[in-house]
Amino acid sequence: MVIRILLADDQALVRGALAALLRLEPDIDVVAEVGRGDEVLAAAHNTSPDVCLLDIEMPGADGIAAAAELSSELPGVRTIIVTTFGRPGYVRRALEAGASGFVVKDTPSAELADAVRRVHAGERVVDAALATESLISGANPLTERERDVLAASLDGAPIADVAQVVHLSQGTVRNYASAAIAKTGAANRVEAARAARDRGWL
Repeated sequence: MVIRILLADDQALVRGALAALLRLEPDIDVVAEVGRGDEVLAAAHNTSPDVCLLDIEMPGADGIAAAAELSSELPGVRTIIVTTFGRPGYVRRALEAGASGFVVKDTPSAELADAVRRVHAGERVVDAALATESLISGANPLTERERDVLAASLDGAPIADVAQVVHLSQGTVRNYASAAIAKTGAANRVEAARAARDRGWL
């Protein structure tokens, strides 16, 4: 039986390399390749893959959002996050979104192919070092609104601009920012945003 794969990565070179490596496996066939997160669901509907390999950082929608869409609309399709960004917070978010696996891009090709087979068989496969880090770092302490405020603060935008982006009053934004600063142990809103991003909480 051949396992049908959909690849989603915004870097054409990486996508092509992954496809070429996986096509060397006799029981794996890459049936679709997309470069945007918001193209994943339609491509999956059109090509009926067994397993989707999703990068995290893509235009349109990130890989975690794409995994959640697939889990909701095509629950028979398994997903593996394959990313450069091995942030422990990402692991927890990906698994909560319905992903069955999480591996980093420098995983040897034989191990990646093995992860595809295991996920296809119904197992969960998570990079061991990341799984340990994720357990140690604990759950994401930020609320959804705190995450929204920090995401809008990453580039140092003033409170007034952040308030417009997240559709809240400036006072409410300050309250959420203060709570997030306390939870991340940062000195200010921008530092809190960057700390949360680096931990995979945004």
